Parts: sequence; C-alpha cells; structure tokens
Amino acid sequence: MKLITKRLSIQFDEGSPPFKFLHSIMLHYLVSCSIIILFASFSISAVAREITVKSGTKINTIQKALNLAQNGDIIKVTESTYYVEDILIDKSISLIGIGKPVLDGQKKSNVIIISAPQVTINGFVIRNSGFSNIKDKAGIRVEKCDRVRILNNLLENTCFGIYLAKVNGGTISGNIIRGNNSVIQSGNGIHLWYSNHINIYNNKIYGQRDGIYFEFATFCEISHNLSENNHRYGLHFMFSNNDNYAYNIFRNNGSGVAVMYTKHIRMINNTFERNWGSSSYGLLLKDISRSYISNNTFAKNTSGIFMEGTNEVKVERNIFLNNGLAVRMLANCEKDTFLLNNFLGNTFDFTTNGSENLNYLKGNYWDKYSGYDLNRDGKGDLPYRPVSLYSQIIEKLPSAVFLLRSFVAELLDEAEKALPSLSYVNLYDTEPSMHIIR
Repeated sequence: MKLITKRLSIQFDEGSPPFKFLHSIMLHYLVSCSIIILFASFSISAVAREITVKSGTKINTIQKALNLAQNGDIIKVTESTYYVEDILIDKSISLIGIGKPVLDGQKKSNVIIISAPQVTINGFVIRNSGFSNIKDKAGIRVEKCDRVRILNNLLENTCFGIYLAKVNGGTISGNIIRGNNSVIQSGNGIHLWYSNHINIYNNKIYGQRDGIYFEFATFCEISHNLSENNHRYGLHFMFSNNDNYAYNIFRNNGSGVAVMYTKHIRMINNTFERNWGSSSYGLLLKDISRSYISNNTFAKNTSGIFMEGTNEVKVERNIFLNNGLAVRMLANCEKDTFLLNNFLGNTFDFTTNGSENLNYLKGNYWDKYSGYDLNRDGKGDLPYRPVSLYSQIIEKLPSAVFLLRSFVAELLDEAEKALPSLSYVNLYDTEPSMHIIR
C-alpha cells in the first residue's frame, strides 16, 4: 500500500480515511479477481465429456464407460445388443442410445438401477427383466434420487416397466411399455411410490398389470398418455393428493381406472372407453374428496363412473355415451355436484342403493327426458328423475337384468312416466337441459 501511495506521490497515514478508502478498493479488486478465476476454472472442469460404448473397442460395455465417467458426462451407446444385469448408475450422467441399442436383462434381475440425481436415460430398447414374488424387478428402477429423465425408450417383457421409489422431481416421456401378457408375472407399466413432482406425458403402455400406478405420489402431472389392454387398471392410484390428469386415453382395460383414498385431484379432457366386464367401469372413485372431473368422455363402459364414499366432487361438462350404466352413486356419497353433462344412449343413466340424496344435479342433458319447455328458456319445466324404477329393481335383484328390453321393462318405464312417485329415490335434476350441451 505504501508503494502505491509513493507512486501517486501521496503520503497517507495507515489510520487516515484516504488510506482506509484505498485499502478497501484494493481488497475488493483482489476478491473479484479471485472469483473470476474460480468460475473460469469451474466452467472448464464442468464441460461434459463424451464417452462412446462400441463393440470391438476398449470401451465395449456400459459398465466400463460408467467406471470412467464423472458427474456431468455423456455416455453414448452405439447400436448393438448388450446383455446386462443390474446396471448401477450412481453418477449424474446422461446415458444416450444411438440407433436404439438393446439392453437385454436375460430375465435375471433389474436391467438398470439409478441411484444418483440428474440422470438421463434416452433412446434404448430395454427388455427381459427378471421376475420375483418378493422384490419388484423393473426395466428401469429409480431409488431415492431427484430430477431424473427417462425419455424415448421401448421397454418390452419387463415385470415393472419404470419404477420410481422416493424420487423428487423428474420426467417420464415418450416411452413405449409393452407387457408380457402374463397376469401373474406382470407388474405396473409406470409405478410411483412415495414420489412427487413427476411429469408423465406422451407414453404408451400395453399389457401390464396396471398401466400407471401411484401410491403416496403427490403434485404430479400426467398428460397425453395411452394406457390400453392392461390386465387390471389403466390407471390406479391411492393416497396420492394434488395430482392432475389431462388428455389421457384409458381404453379396454380389465377394470378401468381406479382413484382411491385421496383428495384434490383434477381429471380433465381424458377418454375412458371400452372397459367392459361384469365388474368393470370407466372410472372408480372411492373415498375421494374435493376433486374436479371435467370435459372427459366416458364411452362404451359397463359403468361410466362408480362412486363410493365421495365428498365434494364436481363433475362438469362430461359426455356419457353408450355405457351400460352412466353413473352409479352409492348412498354414502355427499355434496357431489353434476353440472352440464351430456347423457346419451346409456342403458341406465343413474343408479343408487339408497333412497336419500345429499348430492346436486343441475342443467344436464338427458336423452330420455320427455318433458317440455313452455317458456323456451332451454330448461325443462319439470325436474328429471334419472334413477328409473327398473334400475332400482336391478340394484336390489341383479338377476332381473335378464328382463332388459323386454315387455316387462317397457311396462315399468311407462308406469313410471304416468306415476313418477313409483320411484322412491330423492335424486333429480332441477333444470334439465332441452338441448345437447356443447
């Protein structure tokens, strides 16, 4: 400092204010230079290396590449078939397939296990995981790590396709998962357990036990997926709050879609179709509350929606088309609302197993409604009772369904029109729409 002041031909005392000011400037200058050097060295070291796995070279297996890799590196795997078992990825790397290389698990165990954060798996054919009655074997298993990305893979003949346990944040997109068509040896296509903030979109899932399964999975976004021909449910989730489901197709699954023991769910613009069977449905709602179901299509299901123990669920602007039964609402449902829905071509629009009603219907279109609209406001002048006398008989005596479309059933319908009091269920639409709701 004295040298600097001498060059400036100025003499300061070390305790004087000018000296202190100059000392402060120099100190900040040195700290700034140190930070710049530190960041420059960090940016140089942070440049990702590329490691290529190719048969016939020194790095001819994924394990050799993983041994060489450091956090942030990219491992590119060239087109070939690699016979593997329990590939453990414990570094934050990207594993990229070039030309869809095949990772064959030889039916022994898991194919890939991820235990590090910020891992990407992209562009592989993953097949032949093992099967166990004790441990859940998977094509890709992710455990206790965050921000994973599983993209554009084909998973075939795996017990579980993609299995996430205690994962926070991540994306599962563009994958095709095909099960082995065995009910006994099938796990779920995409399985989440104690995970949250996962985005699942643009996947196709076939032939698994459940297409998508959630348990204690919260704040997830599920959109634009196709879940079809699965043995049990297209979608099955339990104890999973604050999830959003939009623009998915659940088709021809064993027992439709099940949503259980949860709250604050939004299901919007989904399609539930062709879920046929003696106990099948498009959507099962069991013990859920404060949820919103809007702009969905329920077509050609044994039951469109089956509701048990629901509370404060709003069902709005959906289409119920050509179902055996559009809605079955048990007597323990309370404060549920049906607004502006279209009921078209269903054998039965509504059934329930009780006489009291603590729910609300208003402004829905019912193709069976034969009332009138004298003031031409688009609303029926008489309320509509969607629970028919014949449906109540079937509720009490299921074998009576063999009379469906018989002269006896038609006679009951005509008797009910003449004497609406024959139906003892206190459930009706106060303002039925005279026109299909667009």
